[in-house]
Amino acid sequence: MKKDVHPEYREVLFHDTSIDKYFVVPSSLVTDETKEWEGKTYPYFTLDISSDSHPFYTGKQNLVDTAGRVDKFRKRFGNKKKVSSAEEAPVEEAVAEEAPVEEAVAEEAPVEKKPAKKKKAPAKKTKKK
Repeated sequence: MKKDVHPEYREVLFHDTSIDKYFVVPSSLVTDETKEWEGKTYPYFTLDISSDSHPFYTGKQNLVDTAGRVDKFRKRFGNKKKVSSAEEAPVEEAVAEEAPVEEAVAEEAPVEKKPAKKKKAPAKKTKKK
């Protein structure tokens, strides 16, 4: 390895201030502060949160209940369905006589189709010698 290229790798004292816990981890972190811990002096660095206090790692993470959101929406706006007039009227069991239905045949006008335009192929370029 080349000399004077790599950072100094040493043990550093980290302090998680949210739960007031100290731990020593090898690191190349540069800090001006030092603190004595368990009879030895270490470079010192404070942390706001670590794996010991993070909700994901401690299991105290709050999960969002998406089903509750749907129920809240339905409660607020109602679970209404559109009802057609056919559904509102009571169904009669009596069969009405069916009148013959006359279908008028509409004469269709012939549709003229225009011939499709042909696209011209791009002209080939020739090299002049």
